[in-house]
Order: sequence, then structure tokens, then C-alpha cells
Amino acid sequence: MPQSIRPHLMAALRSPLTPIWLVVFLLPFGRSSELGTLLCMLGAIILFFRDRRALAGHAGARLLLWLWAAYFLAALISAPGAIDPARSWNSVAAYLRFAPFGIYVCFAVRRESRLNALCLATGIVVALWALDAWVQTLTGYSLGGHAEAQRLSGIFGAGNLKLGPVLASLSPFALWAAKRHFGRTGLIAAMLVLLVPILLAGSRAAWITYGVALLAFFWIEARTPLRFAAWILAACVVVAAAIGVAWKASPRFDARMDRTMVALHDSRHAINYASSGRIDIWRVAGKMIAAHPVVGVGVRDFREAYPRFASPNDHFVTEEACGVGEGACHPHQIVLEILSDTGAIGLALWLAGLALAVRAWRSVEPDARRRAFPVTVALAVTVFPLNTHLAFYSAWWGLLFWWLLALWCAALYADVADDTPIKLPRVRMRNIVDGA
Repeated sequence: MPQSIRPHLMAALRSPLTPIWLVVFLLPFGRSSELGTLLCMLGAIILFFRDRRALAGHAGARLLLWLWAAYFLAALISAPGAIDPARSWNSVAAYLRFAPFGIYVCFAVRRESRLNALCLATGIVVALWALDAWVQTLTGYSLGGHAEAQRLSGIFGAGNLKLGPVLASLSPFALWAAKRHFGRTGLIAAMLVLLVPILLAGSRAAWITYGVALLAFFWIEARTPLRFAAWILAACVVVAAAIGVAWKASPRFDARMDRTMVALHDSRHAINYASSGRIDIWRVAGKMIAAHPVVGVGVRDFREAYPRFASPNDHFVTEEACGVGEGACHPHQIVLEILSDTGAIGLALWLAGLALAVRAWRSVEPDARRRAFPVTVALAVTVFPLNTHLAFYSAWWGLLFWWLLALWCAALYADVADDTPIKLPRVRMRNIVDGA
């Protein structure tokens, strides 16, 4: 390992950054990533036990709480009139954990050196997942087991097809780390290393997410419109070549592209088939929004409400998704999810949070925007609205979203000098065992 990387990585693996890093490291293992959340929550409790006025000195933590309030209140307002009140109220209760989790992140990452260490450690994890996916591409096996029949699954396993979306959303950390430590050559190499697993993972939403992330890095490298166009042209040539090779060499990619190309038949049925039934889902979501325009059907109640608004022969009701007779799990689009689950009030709260976030980003110094660049790109491409998405109010994707949002709030205000002491508890497993 290069000498320039080792000290930063070791800093990231030491407390208090370890609980934050664990959330990402354990993502392939389902709900085990909540271990990192629990440790961060305990750290926040200890922090406020020691200093009840801690929030007064941290603008990032206050911003985090305002953004959490928009997210939480949208869910809370939808719960009383939900289709399945018990499920909605359980979800609302689960969202409480994001506030102390985010506060801990903001206080743990108050120095730029810590931010850089955590971004580097995250980038290394993403790179290892990508290399594992390369091994699966060549051998059919990875740390997650045998490849899924139609998609590359990598360390996440064939029963959890999230490799593409996660690699794409977290790719800015790997790209940033490669550029920081190996220059432009490292950046280009990282782009290529990530490109193939994301393509073969088969998630077309991930293709768009990764493409938007690349555009952000192209612009930073180019700085002028002409050079930016040249970067895009070169990328198009490389991607076209990669697609051509993958189309011929990978049966999985060939199956995904064949399905995608059906959309060119220019019929509603063809487009719906090519989009894996998204048109049907969005049509049903539109009916839900029309029937429950103010507060929606209830947060996380899309699945329960779906059969009430779908046609009797709807593909998702009769055959697949979360179970026969249940329908699609979520709308697969962030705006439709907010509107169908939480209604117009929920969307207004989200837009208020967005306005507050943009205002905060514009009000900080250029140095703050520079140090927050990889996190800003990762967060922006994850919520990019002209795409399909996993559910932002779900336990798993919601945690990843809040990990990014909390780190972004921390990054904007990570301006404490390295020689300034910070009162933050070290949260270790032995602390929990001993009852600390």
C-alpha cells in the first residue's frame, strides 16, 4: 500500500470514525450495517450527556437536524391516515435513529483530515467491491457466491441485486481517492475499473447514476466547455467499446441490452417490458396520488395500497414483486415515492429541505465546497430525479441516503484545525459491553 494512503486509512479505522465507516463496510450484509448506526447513536447520547449545548457550536449539526425534520415530518404527517397505520408508525419510529446518527457524524468529522480519511476508506471499500465483481466476471464466483443468472451480483449476493446502484452512488469516493493519490492517470484507471462491474450489474438506473457522476469529474478536470466536450467524447468512445465487448462476451449483459432495446419498438407494451414494468408501477402510483393528494397513502404503504389501484391482471399483483397479491414494493422514482407515500405536504417538506441544503452549500466558502466535493457528487447522483431509484424511506437505502446526507453536512463545516481538541467520545464495542 502506498505510503501516502496508509496513514489516512489507519486514521479512518480508528475511533471515532470507525462506527461511521462500518455502516458502509457492512452494507452487503443486510441489516448488520445498523451496528454502525447503533454505535453512532450511543456516541451522540454520550456527547449530549457531557455537553447539552453541543449543538450551539456546530452549524453542520443544526443543518442536519433541519433536513432530518423535513424527512421525518413528511413521514409523520402521513401516518395517521395510512392504508396500514401499524406499518407506517413503525417506519416513522425507525426514522428517529437518523437524527442522533447524523449528529454523531457531524461531530466526528469536524476536521478536514478526518473527512479525507473517511472518504479514502470508503473509496477503498468501493474499489474492493469492484475488484470482487471483476473476479465474478471472470470466474463466475465472488465473495458473495455464484453470480446471478442475468446480472453480476458481486459481494451482495444473487439474492440482493444492489451491486450496481451502490457502486454507482459511492463511485465518487473511489474516483476522488484515485485522483488525489495517483493523479489523472489514477482517475482514468478508476473510471475504467468501476465501469465494467456497473455495466454488468445490469441496473440501468446505476448506468445513469454513474454517468452523471462522471460528468461532474469531467467538468472538474476540464474547467472549460471545449475540454469538457473532449472528455465526454472520449468517454463515449470508451463506453461504446466496453458495451460492444460486453454485449458479445457476457450473456448477462446481452440479456439486459436485448430487453432494453425492445423499447425501440415504440409501443406502450414494449416500453413497459423494457423498463421492467415501471410504466405500470408509475400509472398505479399516479392513481394513488390522485386519490390521496394531501398526505399520501402512508409512508412505506405503497405495497399494501398497490392492489387497490391496480387492474386485476396487473403483472405485479399476479406474479412477482414482494409476493403474489401484494404488488410492487415502491414506485422506483423519488418524486413519485414522496407524492404517493406522503402526498403534497411531504413533497413540500422535501422541497423546503432541498432549498435549505442549496442555500447552505451556496453560503459556505469555496474551500468548504472543495472539501465536500466527493460527498456532494455522491449525494447529488443518488437523488438525481431523472432516474429510477430504490426506496428512500426503506430501512436499507434510507440508511445509505442518510449516511451520505450526514457526511455532506459534516463536510461543509469540517473546518476545525487539526491541533484543536474536540470533545467526542470514543465509541468501541467494549464500551457497549461494559455498559458505557
